[in-house]
Amino acid sequence: MSVSFVPGAVSVRPGFPLSALAIACGLCTITPLHAEEHVHELPPTVITAIQQSSPLTVVADPKDPRQPVPASDAADYLKTIPGFSAIRSGGSNSDPVLRGMFGSRLLLLTDGGQMLGACPGRMDAPSSYISPETYDLLTVTKGPQTVIWGPGASAGVVRFEREPERFGELGARLHASVLAGSNGRFDRLIDGAVGGEQGYLRVMANRSHSEDYDNGDGDTIASRWDKWNSDVALGWTPDADTLIELSAGRGDGEARYAGRGMDGTQFKRESLGLRVERSNLGGVLDKVEAKVYYNYADHIMDNFRLRVPNPTSMMAMPMASQVDRRTLGARLAATWKWDDVELITGIDAQRSEHRARRSTYSMMTGYTDADRFPWNKDALMHNYGAFAEATWSLAERDRLVSGARVDRASAKDYRQSFRSMMGMTRPNPTAGETRAETLPSGFVRYEHDLAGSPTTLYAGIGHVQRFPDYWELFSAGLNGPAGSRNAFDGIEPEKTTQLDIGIQYQDDKLQAWASAYAGQVRDYILFDYRGMSTQADNVDARIMGGELGVAYALDSNWKADATLAYAWGKNSSDGEALPQMPPLEARLSLTYARDDWSVGALWRVVDSQGRIAEGRGNVVGQDFADSAGFGVLSLNGAYRVSQQVKLSAGVDNLLDKRYAENLNLAGDAGFGFPADTRIDEPGRTLWAKVDFDF
Repeated sequence: MSVSFVPGAVSVRPGFPLSALAIACGLCTITPLHAEEHVHELPPTVITAIQQSSPLTVVADPKDPRQPVPASDAADYLKTIPGFSAIRSGGSNSDPVLRGMFGSRLLLLTDGGQMLGACPGRMDAPSSYISPETYDLLTVTKGPQTVIWGPGASAGVVRFEREPERFGELGARLHASVLAGSNGRFDRLIDGAVGGEQGYLRVMANRSHSEDYDNGDGDTIASRWDKWNSDVALGWTPDADTLIELSAGRGDGEARYAGRGMDGTQFKRESLGLRVERSNLGGVLDKVEAKVYYNYADHIMDNFRLRVPNPTSMMAMPMASQVDRRTLGARLAATWKWDDVELITGIDAQRSEHRARRSTYSMMTGYTDADRFPWNKDALMHNYGAFAEATWSLAERDRLVSGARVDRASAKDYRQSFRSMMGMTRPNPTAGETRAETLPSGFVRYEHDLAGSPTTLYAGIGHVQRFPDYWELFSAGLNGPAGSRNAFDGIEPEKTTQLDIGIQYQDDKLQAWASAYAGQVRDYILFDYRGMSTQADNVDARIMGGELGVAYALDSNWKADATLAYAWGKNSSDGEALPQMPPLEARLSLTYARDDWSVGALWRVVDSQGRIAEGRGNVVGQDFADSAGFGVLSLNGAYRVSQQVKLSAGVDNLLDKRYAENLNLAGDAGFGFPADTRIDEPGRTLWAKVDFDF
């Protein structure tokens, strides 16, 4: 069962356990003793841009209302951070891109674990399983400037985290929100905890729904979605320095895609986690932490539940496919402290198994459930890593941060044959084979605080070797680099070496920062769609770009924000542009806040993109035409009714402009889009949100 939160009424729907509703209601009846430790005063503003808080690091509260309309998934939220963009295919479940880098180059973690999708075309990207508002903290590290969170993070690391609850005595806290908007958008969320000095119980449940939206010309874009999540965490805190927490969660949903030949009609998620932490040990060894997690994705895609099959397409008849992925992981880390040095050491491991099974359609009985067909395992991947990262205070204003890790990565190919769209099969030349690599990574960064000024300068260089992921080894089928038997046999690990430099300034009125990077990628993994079938290949590439931001308090009421992001890439092997690069983008905002209310405006300006490599890209998207620039104006307002209740509202795309993002899937002919047509973004969109914190 699941719950639906509507002002003045409570209804029950299939989805998640009714016990979640009972527990949430119980939270409201407990006297909130010492709850002030958990409740913070709701700021009467809407977030329009997230500034960088320290060298190469961005920290944000995912619960804060933001503009555009509050996010339905992780990729949607990350777009408000300079340097991020997303490959769009409809209303929800985009795929995040940082500085033009995509996929497993960007490590995406939830409470320290990875939730990996199962679709060979990343219809269920890892970000699609994340509801940002159910987390307490978002931390982004840009570039290859940390080694402690996992392998292959050449673009950066994104961490959504839930912080442990702490109650001095028996008490409770509750956060809830309701969002309503254009195109049938309706979200509701509840996040509550009850506990005492010895432990706590936390329950989270949310549901997000939207119908198809209209673009700026009033044309309907297939984009509806409906998704829900429920999670529970049980923590034991025998003292202030000890935490043992067991967590579990489930979720599901569906999404219609104007940019794909199939829709996602099932996004089942199951998650389990156990973390143990012991801090302030009193000696050189200061902290020990351990994490074990299990994540399972069960995904169904078809072309008939949320659309009518296109009789002129390659999938003229109803078709369906089911895939799943089971990921188990563990991490053990220790923090060591001396007078001038802090060192984090540890090991981590991950096992990921992928399976698939087909389904059929009977004209007599309709859709035949896939349960009658056996699962076929096609891939098994392992990674074992060891890491160490140190921060050394060289002097009062100088720090040296460095780290190194080594990974042993492997993959086994269980595919016995390949099945074409026409039903023909071919034997797999690498059936039963295993490939493995030992991959080193590391970085060093110098930070200096200027004397007499709140300014930090930094420069760092990092090197990452990344084992090809599931989509790069298995999705390309028989086609690998020239001379190879297939992608599994021929694709080499990527090797990225990147220099990052920047400056950070912050005082009472002004926050300003700038970061720049330049890198060389050996064996960059590129997808080529120009032939009869897709080919994965290795090329050499050069990348560079940067971001900057300014937030200035003009006076006690007025505040101005501005950010700018640019990414550039070149395929130096072939002498052409590196595909799937976002264009220059600026965000300008102005906010007036007084007492308990605020109003603001956001102007997002995106340049055209003419540096493309037609027919080349990644497993999700490819370059197919130059993109036009655009500017979008949006307005917002917020009012804090009390310390615990806040109202916020906005109008996105105020002028109802028709526009499309550069990183985009071509429209699907089944929805009437001509070939190589980008998916348009929503036209004028109104939304309103109520936040409660008790």
